[in-house]
This record gives sequence, C-alpha cells and structure tokens, in this order.
Amino acid sequence: MAAKVDPASEADERPVVVSACGTFLKPEMQSVYRQIDNLQRYRTVVFTEQHQNAEMFPVDALEVMTKQVRPRLKGNFLLRFWYKHVIKQWPPPRPINREVKPYYPYDMPDLLAKHDPALVHVYYGHKAVKYHEMLHAWGGPWIVSFHGVDVVKFFDQEGYADKMKAVFRDAQLVLARSRSLLDKLEELGCPREKLRLNNTPIPFDDSQTFVREAPEDGQWRIVQASRLIPKKGLFTTLEALKVMVTEWPRLKFVLCGDGPSREAFEAAVAEAGLQENVELLGWLNQEQLRDEFRRGHVFWHPSELTETEDQEGVPNAMLEAMAAGLPVVATLHGGIPEAVTDGKDGLLVPEKSPGELAAAGMRVLGDPALLADLSRGAAESVRKNFGLESQVAVLEDCYDEAVQLARPVEG
Repeated sequence: MAAKVDPASEADERPVVVSACGTFLKPEMQSVYRQIDNLQRYRTVVFTEQHQNAEMFPVDALEVMTKQVRPRLKGNFLLRFWYKHVIKQWPPPRPINREVKPYYPYDMPDLLAKHDPALVHVYYGHKAVKYHEMLHAWGGPWIVSFHGVDVVKFFDQEGYADKMKAVFRDAQLVLARSRSLLDKLEELGCPREKLRLNNTPIPFDDSQTFVREAPEDGQWRIVQASRLIPKKGLFTTLEALKVMVTEWPRLKFVLCGDGPSREAFEAAVAEAGLQENVELLGWLNQEQLRDEFRRGHVFWHPSELTETEDQEGVPNAMLEAMAAGLPVVATLHGGIPEAVTDGKDGLLVPEKSPGELAAAGMRVLGDPALLADLSRGAAESVRKNFGLESQVAVLEDCYDEAVQLARPVEG
C-alpha cells in the first residue's frame, strides 16, 4: 500500500472524514481500526465517547466527546402557581416550561463545526440512532456501517424501529459487512438504493501461508477464535467433539476468546468429560492469534442464529485464519457462505447440526489430499476477495459517493 501522508502536515489537503464510534476501541474491533488507519484519499478525525487501548490503536487525531448537562428548564411562575395551588391540577395538562436552547447529549455538533469534515462515518447502527439528532443539527453528509448484532440490537425497545427508519432516511449511504446483513437491513426498511457492501479488510503482509498436513501423532488442532457468545455455536461444537474424539482421541479443540458464555462452556466441557480435548486460551492479541493459526490444522466456526436473531456478518477471525492457509469447517449461516465455498476452501453444514458438523470435521481429518486442497483454496480465495488495499479503496469510493449525493443539484 502507498505511504500515507502525515495528517498533521500542512501539505495534507485530503478531505476529512470523522470516524464516530462509542468506544475507540475494544480489542475485538481490530477490523474497524484497519479501515480507519489505512485510509488513503481521506484523513480521519476519530470522535468517541470513550477512549480505550490507545497503545494498541494509535491515531493522529481524536476527540473525546463531552457529555452535556441538560440545562434547567425556564419555568413560568404564574402558570405553576395557577395549576398547583389555584385549580389544583398537577401535573399540568400542558407544558409550562421551555428549554433555554436545544439540548444534545454530547458536544458533537460543536466539534463537527470545529473540524468541518466532508463526511461523517458512524460505526454501528445503534450509534447512528444515538447520534442522529446531533448529525442533523450539524447538517452535513453522513453514512453508517453495520457489523453484525447491531442490525437487530435494541429493536425490542419501544420506538427504536422508527428511530432506525429515520437513520435509513437521512443517511446518504448504509453499509454492512455481508450481503446477508444488507438483506436484513432492507427487510427492516432501508431503501435498497442506499445499501453498499463493506467487506472486512484483511492485511496479508504478515500472513504466512502453510499448506496443512495431517499430524503424524494424531494431535490435530482445531482452532476457533471468537467471543464466547451464543451465536458462535460452542455447545453444538461440544456435541460434535464427542463423536470426533472416538476416532482421534488426541484431538485438541483450541478456543481463543472470552465472553459471557465462558463459565457455562467450561461447565459443559467438564460434564462431557472433554477436559483433555479442549484448550480454552482466553483473549489473544494479533501476534498470539497468528501463532495459533500457524499451529492449527482446521479453523472451526459453527455459527448459528440466536433467539434474538443475532447473526454473523463475515467473521474477521475466519478470514485471517484462511489467509494463513487454514481450511474452514463452518455453517451455512449469515455471511459465512459469502467467504467460504463448500468443497473449495472449506466445508459448510447446516446450523445446529452436531452430527453433520462432526461428519464434516472427520472428513477433512481423514483425507490428507482434501485437507491440502482446502488449505490452498482458503489462502487463494481470501486474498482475492478481502485484501486490505482493495477493500479500503471500496470504502473510500463510498465516501466519494456520499459526498456527491449530498451536493445540491445544479438547476
């Protein structure tokens, strides 16, 4: 990728895009950072409510938005006295107070006026709902990108669906990580003409690809890297492992990640008697994760739709594993089939089907030629479709389009 211009330099005349998110950044939000940090035609200023992990995710320009105190209402003493003490009707049947000036939860409109960006990119749909009025007060163009659970998050709250429809109406463009998420957004009311695919960008400079071979000692390492949450299919995996270890008793299922399902998963592992076959490593940094991908033989990702309709886009860790040459065993879920072609770079089975999941795993482990073919296919396909430079260029094309759409039509 071409060398970046120093954003602090006076010679940097690239247009500014504000990258707005609630927390900049949680450790698992590596893909968001890759987009922000690798812009070429735009320079960014990050707006955030909370600044975390600054050493892990350095940026040149960042504003922590200040939470605003709601101003005291200016009351009408005579009306208050009339309703409360004369006719004794309290609370009053109509508003008797007024705000001194418009209230916004954060100083975002003032900061936007200060930086005068060409565009705002809001990361995550529920944040666009939260920032909507402030963006409207600013008056410039903005887009929003959806990444997975934010497509359905908070829709059980009264009035939220209408607020999201207002986001769809006012955003210049609406991006999502997979075509399946785009379909869901259209179902929720987003106009099709506003929807754009926003693939996860994967860097390949540090990715060493190995064609996988069967271990001579039978110590297979099946790796999954994810948050420990219901949609990741962890308990379906345990049912599949019960079958697989009868054939390969030295097999190791290596789970990289942490999350709210950890305690229940550990208890289920013990109940199933699989302690010798499961390694729970917790959250790993990028270097540690790459080491596990190098040691592994298969990448495992049996995602499944939850009761709250939480679904995957295209899992970032899966793409990184494919770049390292790990063949995939996963489910026909969300955006996974957009990245994995059954029989070419992995094997796909229906959701919540431990028997079929076990059969697919055993098929790969029992066929060295298939293992090698899927390994080569994984590395080739992910480089073709998810390269960092090409996907950042596509994102910046969306920025260009959104800015153009916001310009008044010359009559």
